[in-house]
Amino acid sequence: MIWGIIPAAGHAMRLQPLAFSKELLPVGSRIDEHGIERPKAVSEYLIDRMAHAGAQKLCFVISPWKSDILQYYGGAIGHLPIAYAIQNQAAGLCDAIFSALPFIGAGESAFIGLPDTIWFPEDALAELPGDRLACLLFEVDRPQLFDAVALDGAGRVRRIEVKSDCPTSRWIWGAWRAPGHVLHELHDLWRARSRRDEYLGTLIDAWIAAGGIAQGVRAGERYVDVGTLGGYREAMRLLGSHAARKPSLRPTGKPHARPSL
Repeated sequence: MIWGIIPAAGHAMRLQPLAFSKELLPVGSRIDEHGIERPKAVSEYLIDRMAHAGAQKLCFVISPWKSDILQYYGGAIGHLPIAYAIQNQAAGLCDAIFSALPFIGAGESAFIGLPDTIWFPEDALAELPGDRLACLLFEVDRPQLFDAVALDGAGRVRRIEVKSDCPTSRWIWGAWRAPGHVLHELHDLWRARSRRDEYLGTLIDAWIAAGGIAQGVRAGERYVDVGTLGGYREAMRLLGSHAARKPSLRPTGKPHARPSL
């Protein structure tokens, strides 16, 4: 079983004021099951990419006050059933990801992505191997704004430079794939480190230092963080350059209600 973990419990302080969760921010459009063009929530792009790469179930990690995400997506989108895990406090990305672990067995696998980003190519996640921890990499102009990833000559991750002012690499991670047993190993290490790792990069660095092996895959081409107004504008330009539209996943069974955005 391949899961898609979608951490969506943050406050979106950079985009406030919003009257809804940032993951539902309309960016571009989609064609619904009736052939009608509708606004497309930014998080739907990640779902499309996870589904394309073979995800069979999704887990949204939400805060208790983000019920609009549950209302928007309901119990499934297309053929993908959706589970919800609650992160009671916004305690960082590691805490959010590990909130989904009760659903994921050691013999399963999971994609991890950020629901306020848009990237291309759409099928890039399929390049990540399923038998080891692997990250999808994108080359960007300002890596200091992200988590830069330094690789060795064999494509293995040497270290992750979290929001470094002087990163040694222009390649940043945009998404991950991990076997279930590796996620549980990372969780055990996180707990052993007194849960002090807010960022995934610092935890993975510690895991690599303890003997873990992570692979970097330079299959990404364009990456936009839609969490700022400038990023929103850039995302609209990026989507405009990819004018060929495809229908999004269609809900199964009884249609679920979607909030007015």
